[in-house]
Amino acid sequence: MNTVWALATVVIKELYRRKDFYVLFVLTALVTLAALSVNFFNDTKIVRYVKDICLLLIWLSTLIIAIVTTARQIPAEKENRTIFPLLAKPVSRGQVITGKFLGCWLASGMALLVFYVFFVIVTGMREPHLQWVAYTKAMVLHWMMLAVVIALTLLGSVIFSAVSANATICLIAIFGILFVGEHLAKLAVKQTEPMRTLTYTMFYCIPHIELFDVRKQVVNDQPLPGVIDCGLASLYAAAYTGVLLNGTWLVFRRKSLST
Repeated sequence: MNTVWALATVVIKELYRRKDFYVLFVLTALVTLAALSVNFFNDTKIVRYVKDICLLLIWLSTLIIAIVTTARQIPAEKENRTIFPLLAKPVSRGQVITGKFLGCWLASGMALLVFYVFFVIVTGMREPHLQWVAYTKAMVLHWMMLAVVIALTLLGSVIFSAVSANATICLIAIFGILFVGEHLAKLAVKQTEPMRTLTYTMFYCIPHIELFDVRKQVVNDQPLPGVIDCGLASLYAAAYTGVLLNGTWLVFRRKSLST
């Protein structure tokens, strides 16, 4: 466990030495504050408008941070030739995968916390009563969703040799799931065989990360899922993350490190 934690700490330090987080946070802050300064005849709906923009930017920023940070972990170790002394310590390949995942997930969680603190501050400037429970649930669900995204990207990093290719494919896949994932079952009904079976198979195999997106409920002040539902969603994310990490380990342990 000490080895895994040591690997995770290196990843966390690496994220905050790079400029990705700071650039995305500043852009999010500037766009949100610009929207906050707009006042259309003291319209109370401007609060929802600002919350919607801020949450959208938070989702985009954290997805980019999680995917880009994770995508370069294994390729960077191979390119810098640090993977060989690392595995010679000895550190197993399973520990490398676990440490990299834990580091990326914790680092993304810290970035997520900063973004949500900013969101609460901005919201508090327009709303007299803050929905602490709703915001906490939204952040926890968001963080669990990032676990699946990071595990998927880590799997891609041991399959694709180029960081850019892995990051691009993962971004397209994640956005595709968010936008059309829940509609695949409806689409399958209208298809003929064998496309119907293929569409249903895709629907049941993909990680349904859109289930963790509660932005609409937060923006419109609607009730969020209860504690039990959030717990079940977290178990779903943990199970899917475990499957992806196990697949990453199976590929990585058979992969030649010299290529």
